[in-house]
Amino acid sequence: MNEKLHKLGIDKLNALQEKAIEAARNRRADLIVYAPTGSGKTLAVALPLLERVRPEAMAQAVVLVPSRELATQWHEVLRAITDADVKVTSVYGGSSVEDERLSLAATPAIVVATPGRLLDHLKRGHITLDTATTLIIDEFDKALELGFEGEMRQIVKRMPAIERRFFTSATRLKAFPDFITPNNPEVVDFLKTERHRRIKIWEVASPEKDKLDTLRRLLLSMPDAGRVLVFVNYRDAAVRVHDFLIKQHITAGLYHGALEQLDREKALALFANGTTPVVVATDLGARGLDIDNVTAVVHYHLPVNAEAWTHRNGRTARVDRDGDVYVIFAPGDDCPDFITTDAQFFLPATTPRPSLKAAVATLHINAGKKEKISRGDILGFIAANSQGLVQATDIGRINVAPHYSLVAVPAATAHALAAILSAARLKSRRVRVTLATI
Repeated sequence: MNEKLHKLGIDKLNALQEKAIEAARNRRADLIVYAPTGSGKTLAVALPLLERVRPEAMAQAVVLVPSRELATQWHEVLRAITDADVKVTSVYGGSSVEDERLSLAATPAIVVATPGRLLDHLKRGHITLDTATTLIIDEFDKALELGFEGEMRQIVKRMPAIERRFFTSATRLKAFPDFITPNNPEVVDFLKTERHRRIKIWEVASPEKDKLDTLRRLLLSMPDAGRVLVFVNYRDAAVRVHDFLIKQHITAGLYHGALEQLDREKALALFANGTTPVVVATDLGARGLDIDNVTAVVHYHLPVNAEAWTHRNGRTARVDRDGDVYVIFAPGDDCPDFITTDAQFFLPATTPRPSLKAAVATLHINAGKKEKISRGDILGFIAANSQGLVQATDIGRINVAPHYSLVAVPAATAHALAAILSAARLKSRRVRVTLATI
């Protein structure tokens, strides 16, 4: 297992994960894990789940999540730590139903799903869950908040063999719905942690009601502008802020619910691999995004409630890292009671950086998993055809989606590399290689 954890960049389990595994082994029917975002809840319940999975059996476990981003995260974690003969399939809204049907045809051992899409497959007869003995509902509070209770109720009715249930939540639940009331549960509660000590919250004063120039100056003045998430309250505001930053030579991505799934996936991939140092997001990005080392969160708009405040801030200082939170106040802004700051961040008269650009660019290849392309295939393809423009050590994160792949490469050689690779063959097939757009 240690080798598998290393694939996720983990040297050892944290206290939450160790406690959850110990509690799960007590063999009570249910386990409830209360912990803040970024604390490692996914692995805390994934590891005890895998202790129960048998390679030869089918439809043993279901993981329900409230968003496609969480489904992708769970799928990647499970694939990294499960044996090759344990099939894991993820299904979620926005992906191809036909591709998912084909993946479900050979019934997987573990199904990761958003409730609505899984219920759709069940009704179509693409899979049955009669043999599934374990149910995990991740971010259960969010699933209820988003109105998935009806779908989850119907799914549970189709799982007659459930023996154990694991729940995770970033807030304590006062009551559970009647269809899934925990039975003699083990409770692991890490909501009161030392995590807040690793976050410093800065107050930033905007001299004008329009905060755009203050945001620009802030981003160009941060001591460590690694990966920054800028939160706004509305989609149109996200577009406006994003467009402004691009014009100010600050490389930024965009993430909100009106984007197509493909564009959302790319936005996250380019943020994670370093192509876009800044992403402007609505509160859709406040939960479920598992991006390593987000150095700072900026509240361009004040959050609408305490939950949004908590979950936005949860994108930084994840697991055991430090992070900064910046709250921009304009004249006339009333500070809600749930917002407290540690210090004021004074913007310098002259910004120390004239722009914010990345040293990384991303290549888009129009072939992926469904075309039988793997990360190893792509790495070999680039190494064999790059004509010395890049070395293997220059190649960054590789994301392989069903029908496309994204590869992080040095920005200085990206254009030339795309042209060279487009003239080569990947596993005996012509592919189109372009620069991924922001």
